[in-house]
Amino acid sequence: MELRDMEIFLTLAEELHFGRSAERLQVSPARVSQAIKKQERRIGAQLFERTSRHVRLTALGEELHRRLKPAYADIQAAVADVTAIARRSPSTLTLGVMGAQMHEMRPVLDRFRAAHPGVELRFKEVFFNDPFSALRAGEVDAVTTWLPVREPDLTVGVVLREEPLRLMVAVDHPLAGRGTVSMEVLGDHRVPRVEGPLPAYWESTVLPVRTPAGRPVLRGPAVSTFYEVLALVATGSVVCPVPDEGRRYHAQPDIVFLPLHDAPPVRWGLVWRPDRATPLVHALAEAATDPATGCALPGG
Repeated sequence: MELRDMEIFLTLAEELHFGRSAERLQVSPARVSQAIKKQERRIGAQLFERTSRHVRLTALGEELHRRLKPAYADIQAAVADVTAIARRSPSTLTLGVMGAQMHEMRPVLDRFRAAHPGVELRFKEVFFNDPFSALRAGEVDAVTTWLPVREPDLTVGVVLREEPLRLMVAVDHPLAGRGTVSMEVLGDHRVPRVEGPLPAYWESTVLPVRTPAGRPVLRGPAVSTFYEVLALVATGSVVCPVPDEGRRYHAQPDIVFLPLHDAPPVRWGLVWRPDRATPLVHALAEAATDPATGCALPGG
């Protein structure tokens, strides 16, 4: 089985939906279907039961998934480890940052630099449509990202901070004049559809699939960067929940940021691969942690 076909099988086994699997892998649904049919022809039996209403693994598919998943993880780990060895200098720490987190972490970074003056600190932007690939590929040593992160090969080393969630709407949008809104309004408007290999549970922290009352939240045009989101919001095509850093760092004259009074706060964490955590990664986490309480320091 080719590596790409292995990835397609494992993704479909997790999503149990051809469309969502295709979006996550950034291929067409037909490509997913062709790959599964090829595997089934090679094996000589069905791996998935497909009807117009559901997709589920057969008993044989479940057995293949059970055996294949750890093998695929080992392949990814081997490639990432060798890549990391080739790229990393012992005196270099590369941090993947999402959005404005580098600015929010300034006090943490200052403490880290003071404790490790000989270390070169590098940065790589990580986009919300693909939060973990750079970390898994060994391109960065750790990433800042919103929580929760429930990836079996990753760990949340320290919770850095939390902030409120706000709703971005166009300045002439019917909601723009309100002082505050509820998450329930998402059932009346479209939000962006994010393209990329991001876990559904992780995306739903900011872009829920249902309102608190259980109404579906409709997806609008596809986006892959925050500036694409801003453009769609400004034209009134969508509304979009966003952590408060959006208001502080991306204020626009044609966009209003409304408080979401019933939304839980967004928590940000420092995440890394436990099998590749270097002493410098742990030192960065220590710079963000109060030794007396084990909690994030102010500014961390």
